Amino acid sequence: MLKSINLCEFTPKEEIENRIARLKKKMAENGLSFALIIQNVDLFYFTGSLQNGVLFVAPEEKPIFFVMKNLNRAVFETSLEITSIKKDKEIKDILTDMKLLKGKGGMELDVIPVAVFERWKSMLDYDNISDISRLIKDVRVIKSPFELEQIKKSGEIIGHVLRKAKDVIKEGVREIDVDAALLAEGRRMGHQGFLRMRGLNQEMMSCYVTHGYSATMPSGADVPISGVGITPAIGQGASINTIKRNVPVLVDYGGGYNGYITDETRAFVVGEMKDIFKRAHNVAADIIADAMEFGKEGVNGTEIFMRALKMAQKEGLEDYFMGYGEGKVGFIGHGLGLEINELPVITPRHKVLLQEGMVFAFEPKFIVPGEGAIGIEVDFIVRKHGLERVTDTSIDVVYI
Repeated sequence: MLKSINLCEFTPKEEIENRIARLKKKMAENGLSFALIIQNVDLFYFTGSLQNGVLFVAPEEKPIFFVMKNLNRAVFETSLEITSIKKDKEIKDILTDMKLLKGKGGMELDVIPVAVFERWKSMLDYDNISDISRLIKDVRVIKSPFELEQIKKSGEIIGHVLRKAKDVIKEGVREIDVDAALLAEGRRMGHQGFLRMRGLNQEMMSCYVTHGYSATMPSGADVPISGVGITPAIGQGASINTIKRNVPVLVDYGGGYNGYITDETRAFVVGEMKDIFKRAHNVAADIIADAMEFGKEGVNGTEIFMRALKMAQKEGLEDYFMGYGEGKVGFIGHGLGLEINELPVITPRHKVLLQEGMVFAFEPKFIVPGEGAIGIEVDFIVRKHGLERVTDTSIDVVYI
């Protein structure tokens, strides 16, 4: 277990070199002559630094890390050679002088606003730029031993917080009070403070404490349980709803360490639970056990989803599985890494063969309309012969 807040490791030089080499290989295979990487998370992944800059990558050239600010921090954080610039407009002159602006270029068009993209095309005086985001996601989907170490440390924070939850969940306490206590506990253990989620209008809290009716309220977010929150300006997370006896409380907590995110959920209850919740939780536990037995490298993610769905159907719980009514979502698992919605996605539609080094959150959950929700979420590392748990915390309901 993490004992205190320690200075996180910088990304090793060989790690950066390997990531860029894999990107170069995919670029060459797809006929891309260069890429400009500007999104924060991708920039951190390929440089180890989050300072204000741009990374230029070409298959046959050394990468160029242009940094505007803060140069001193960037030099300290990255192993790459840095090219200092005052304004991003200098990049065109440098690349033109080196004769590197040629062929088909790439940028992260899944996250770059149109106005920013048009500005870059105008600034570079270059139109032949396509989307490179899928190649970047494919590079990032397989986690290295270094990354898995960061993910496990993130998981240690989750384990600590979930063990503490039983001490703060009490009858009459508001969801938001439990949320505040657990967030503080995580920060004391070195939680980075927030989670990153890729995509327009994609926002994610570090902790979701939901109970009873608030856990059944769907939202515009693509999640099975979002909570009500305390304002429509956010519309998710813990509310002022107070905890009552015999109704399950779900704590969905996202760890964050050195950029790497983990995501697990446990159920707590003051008193006892109705039979419908007990049955649903037992099915969720069986689904997780089945995934651990069946899942491994080479297995198609669609098979894992369908096996889970059939188990819910067998117990007559299909209508409540992964949401109810318009609140249903089409996935049971999502990739984890520097963002909480990475590849792979475990759905009935996305055919993806699991590969060793993939990491994903697996969350069989059930929403009983008007009454509450129950479920479990655990994080898995894909191995050749099975799925490895990221944390070792029990998935049993905690009775208080």
